[in-house]
Amino acid sequence: MSQMRKDSRIYVAGHRGLVGAAIVRALTARGHHNLITRTHAQLDLTDARAVDTFFSSEKPDLVFLAAAKVGGIRANDVYPGDFIRDNLLIQTHVIDAAHRHGTHKLAFLGSTCIYPKLAPQPLKEEYLLTGLLEPTNDAYAVAKIAGIQMVKAYRKQFGFKGISLMPTNLYGPGDNFDLNNSHVLPALLRRFHEAKQANAPEVMVWGSGTPKREFLHVDDMADACLFLMDRYDDPDIINVGVGEDLSIKALAETIAQVVGYQGRLTWDTSKPDGTPRKLVDVTRINALGWKARTTLKDGIASTYRWFLENPHRQ
Repeated sequence: MSQMRKDSRIYVAGHRGLVGAAIVRALTARGHHNLITRTHAQLDLTDARAVDTFFSSEKPDLVFLAAAKVGGIRANDVYPGDFIRDNLLIQTHVIDAAHRHGTHKLAFLGSTCIYPKLAPQPLKEEYLLTGLLEPTNDAYAVAKIAGIQMVKAYRKQFGFKGISLMPTNLYGPGDNFDLNNSHVLPALLRRFHEAKQANAPEVMVWGSGTPKREFLHVDDMADACLFLMDRYDDPDIINVGVGEDLSIKALAETIAQVVGYQGRLTWDTSKPDGTPRKLVDVTRINALGWKARTTLKDGIASTYRWFLENPHRQ
């Protein structure tokens, strides 16, 4: 069932993003030497003609579709039109061109934020489309759900080999550390680093600290992408996660310890907590033989090293 030869022509769409860059690292480390990448300036995936020309000339054997327009709660809430338009265009053009130009297999990356807002925990794959979406990112979610359904439909009608992966919250080298629009883990890492540099006596964190979240290191995600490209061939979505979560309070304490910040942590309970819990069920991927390997503390430490070594990316 193996799909990946060392000489396979492998296109990683979105190779400069958090996941795409990790996939490129994983492929390179395993001796895959025929990788195809394009920057946005070189190939605009929202341009149907450009995407068709690219696939016609390059004819990739395998495609990892990690390119997407992504952002935090505020960006999704303020620019829903951009999010639904760009993501629908990107995935439609890439999936269709891959099918028409003979790609052997494509892995499409969804997101666990597209599950129903009030779905039971942990999130099982069959919960998709069983309830209302989170309203602050429903445009993005609908686009991603359309991509999953398109992969399914092309498999049913044309026999196209496409799989859809559902990653949990990701972090790691190359993350977004902008305090205005980053996710909780990189934002806290930067805040504790800056507090340490300034000898600040305390760091105030939004909320009560009681909500629970799951965090998967992006290199583990890349490992799962390669594993599933090789060994998974099913129309149903498959979760990729750790299967364990922790409170935001425990997360903050772990980050402070890794950074070496020794001041106080205080909690601004006037700020919203968000969803009480978001954890994915990983029974299906574990049964195939894959499990996440990076501990949270080790993953935060490696991310912090990258942060220190790349000040221009902060």
